[in-house]
Amino acid sequence: MRVLTLNLWGMGGDWPARRAVLAAGLRELRPDVVAFQEAVKTDSVDAVGDIVAPEFRVAHQTRGLLGDGNCAAIASRWPLGHVHEVDLQLTPRTADFPATTQLAEIDAPIGPLLFVNHLPSWKPQLERERELQAVAAARRVEEIVARDPRHVVLAGDLDATPEASSIRFLRGLQSLEGMSVCYRDAWEAIHPGEPGHTFTPRNPLVLEETDVRVELSRRIDHILVRCDERGPTLRVVDCALAFDEPSDGVWASDHFGLVADLEQP
Repeated sequence: MRVLTLNLWGMGGDWPARRAVLAAGLRELRPDVVAFQEAVKTDSVDAVGDIVAPEFRVAHQTRGLLGDGNCAAIASRWPLGHVHEVDLQLTPRTADFPATTQLAEIDAPIGPLLFVNHLPSWKPQLERERELQAVAAARRVEEIVARDPRHVVLAGDLDATPEASSIRFLRGLQSLEGMSVCYRDAWEAIHPGEPGHTFTPRNPLVLEETDVRVELSRRIDHILVRCDERGPTLRVVDCALAFDEPSDGVWASDHFGLVADLEQP
């Protein structure tokens, strides 16, 4: 199974040119399941529908939207079952961003899968909120898996580096709010100690953003595989950056994507 996570940067910059690069890149990568963040879906625009192949099923975020069309979405090559959403508006400081967690039940060839698209609050000073949001997402996962055992892959623009408490919690390195879980970091499994930056001024679109003054290179986009007592239920075979170079001078997004190949152990 090939999993991709990618923040689309809405329709910023030269969207028609970026759309062509994104569509071509997705055809080349051939992911099976994709977590998109900062997609746009309105009555007249469907950014994800414009770039994925026709056979993909797409579930867009429905809760916590701000009315501008900015949302998260899951695209799957296989039929989607029930799609849950977790309300991540957990403090007054989160109200200006459509944070969400989508959890899609998918009958994948590798076995029953819960694919989680996690998009917490983005502002650097909101790590406390990201902690609460990570716990809320993990708690819903555990409720679903307790009722219906299945593989779990959590992906998304988590807006936090591996050292942050919200990511340490997901990786099983610390507890939060009286809870602990453990997920395997796909990038770290294949590239231990390598930076793997997904948001970096090496990409000129980063510094075009109105909400970025000065940016340091960071790894904030992640793919994580849930562990049980024997370790991750899926083996990470490979993990790589995606859309991390321009195509004919066009950068696909302000974020680089992350793609991972997973298989039954």
